[in-house]
Amino acid sequence: MKNSQLVSIIFFVYATISSIGSINCRDNINLVTNQAALFVFGDSLFDAGNNNYIDTVSSFRSNIWPYGQTTFKQPTGRISDGRLIPDFIAENAWLPLIPPNLQPSNGNNQFIYGVTFASAGAGALVGTLPGMVINLGTQVNNFKNVEKSLRSELGNAVTKRVFSRAVYLFHIGGNDYFYPFSANSSTFQSNSREKFVDFVIGNTTSVIEELYEMGGRKFGFLNMGPYDCAPNSLIRDRTKIGSCFKPAAELIDMHNKKFPDVLRRLQSELSGFRYALHDYHTSLSERINNPSKYGFKEGKKACCGSGPLRGINTCGNRMGPSQSYELCGNVTDYLFFDSSHLTEKAHRQIAELIWSGQPNVTGPYNLKALFELQLT
Repeated sequence: MKNSQLVSIIFFVYATISSIGSINCRDNINLVTNQAALFVFGDSLFDAGNNNYIDTVSSFRSNIWPYGQTTFKQPTGRISDGRLIPDFIAENAWLPLIPPNLQPSNGNNQFIYGVTFASAGAGALVGTLPGMVINLGTQVNNFKNVEKSLRSELGNAVTKRVFSRAVYLFHIGGNDYFYPFSANSSTFQSNSREKFVDFVIGNTTSVIEELYEMGGRKFGFLNMGPYDCAPNSLIRDRTKIGSCFKPAAELIDMHNKKFPDVLRRLQSELSGFRYALHDYHTSLSERINNPSKYGFKEGKKACCGSGPLRGINTCGNRMGPSQSYELCGNVTDYLFFDSSHLTEKAHRQIAELIWSGQPNVTGPYNLKALFELQLT
């Protein structure tokens, strides 16, 4: 067992014991809430299993083998062979694994360490995969339910402290930018591409402002990754296998130019608002184009799937038993686990850049600095 895993397990046991004790002891509640919690919002990059508990199709769930094979030895709902970026962030922050909000075994006191509301396939827009996922607006409504539970259990003062010290981590927008190319999106069809990007960013901004009004002050974000060059995108044009999907790339690039300006505006307008923005587009592009530099043998072919580059989303028979799939022999050789999602090894590398990266990689703060930051 690796040292980092052992430390995580030891602290998880400690945290669980503390959580149980906090039910009966106000001093323990005060001690525990000195540790900043982690609240997570977004899509499949961050979904720790919420889609297991909603009425959706199998292709939007990952509660099947071989998902989860590396660390958990069983599927958990995470769309990877193991842990996700928030799992590693939690480990670095000395927090237990952050549970999915809809997990039935959750107890109110567990939420003081944080919870993830992310849903695979989710977008910032209500019209992205409607009825199939938990969109960003609904995720915030679910957060409000957690707020009510905490206020009922811990009281207003402690809950306020939890929210003000917490870090709010986001990854959202990628599904909004791909959905119009596979469905008839009226919002996309009736607006220019720039206006469509403005809608996505505007909805995200409204959620940030809402969480700020509820007491949130420290926020972490990833910009849009180069999803136009993921294995499933590389096979969209069967006449040019291996070429990135340019229509989505235009939207992604536009988003990444506009979003930093919005965050700077929020910091200037909202007292105490602090943020970390990771350049995920650059960090993932580097690994796609130079895999060996980062310890991978494959940067464009998925470990699990079918078809060219294993870019068809059949991993674990997600598309039904009639769709067979291939599974690689050594997952650590691969950047992508399935047609559009990364391996645990890749998540660990990206999480480290988010946690302790320099300002040109993650700025103006990194996550480590945000967790340590004490705002008055």
